[in-house]
Amino acid sequence: MTTNLATLDQRLKKVIRQDVQSMHGYAIQPSAGLIKLDAMENPFRLPVALQRELGERLGRVAINRYPSACVADVIAALSAYVKLPAGCKMMLGNGSDELIALLALACDIPGASILAPLPGFVMYEMSAKLQGLKFIGVPLSAEFELDEAAMLAAIETHHPAITYLAYPNNPTANLFDAAAVERIVAAVGRQDGLVVFDEAYQPFSSGSWMGRVGGVETAHEHVLVMRTLSKFGLAGVRLGYMVGAAALIDEVDKVRPPYNISALNAEATLFALDHAAEFAAQAEVLRGQRAELMQALLGLPGVQPFPSEANMILVRVPDSKRCFEGMKARGVLVKNIAGLHPLLANCLRLTVGAPDENVQMIDALKASL
Repeated sequence: MTTNLATLDQRLKKVIRQDVQSMHGYAIQPSAGLIKLDAMENPFRLPVALQRELGERLGRVAINRYPSACVADVIAALSAYVKLPAGCKMMLGNGSDELIALLALACDIPGASILAPLPGFVMYEMSAKLQGLKFIGVPLSAEFELDEAAMLAAIETHHPAITYLAYPNNPTANLFDAAAVERIVAAVGRQDGLVVFDEAYQPFSSGSWMGRVGGVETAHEHVLVMRTLSKFGLAGVRLGYMVGAAALIDEVDKVRPPYNISALNAEATLFALDHAAEFAAQAEVLRGQRAELMQALLGLPGVQPFPSEANMILVRVPDSKRCFEGMKARGVLVKNIAGLHPLLANCLRLTVGAPDENVQMIDALKASL
């Protein structure tokens, strides 16, 4: 007796959602042998003595047990580090990407939508679509500022469950106008939605909403602040955290998978917080390097750098494809983001690297214009 088995392609068409089949996966550029300045990573390794200390600490972790108490220790240590506002709680995610996905899952009620300015972090839209939520993108102005009127109109029309404000924004690196942000936060509050400030680049930014969430100001009980330790210097550890009113965090936390943070990641985080001064010094160097990079970019003909409050600088060049390929051929990998949104035409995103890396990046850019 013979059975006609479907080909894998036929099987995939039957069992995988059509919208997933039509999507593009998150692309990560190969970087072997290149100066890697495409992903806003901290370029500095730990000093040898701290590497040894971290290795010894990780070696003592009970990896035969599920992580439980160690996660509570991380929440306590991070709460002290950020000066957790009164009436607030914190939850952890496997990077902020998981927190974004969990928010979409928790807020997936019939007719719900997610709103964010564009261009912005791609995971806001991806998480909405994967969860079956409508995504509303509101274009920024030509100067990458919030189009306040359009944002307010979209909030009034769509009543989004979640409105994301990356602060500073990715990939444009700027902080949005504070007065416009205040009015948008108030408008979302009147519509009974949530505002999520994504402060991934907080170590390099002059602004934050951390002190204004939760029970401190009742007008902001609908505001959440989300951060990641990736820009702190722990991109490989994959740990994000979110702060908000205790009752709100309690509800979102119900959809978090048990044991989503590994014991090794938790211990590495505790180690990093014990040595926070080392990472703060690295951030200070990078802020200084950002200023020097900006001056160098302003001196290049045909190059338009935009203001930055992050560890990256957005630049517009005459031909982004040519510049990207030329820089890569010279051993420097940056990000060509021209195809992400019409407002980003001929734009490259340059990560702020170590001093020697930045010199080589500027030299490669000059030679590639």
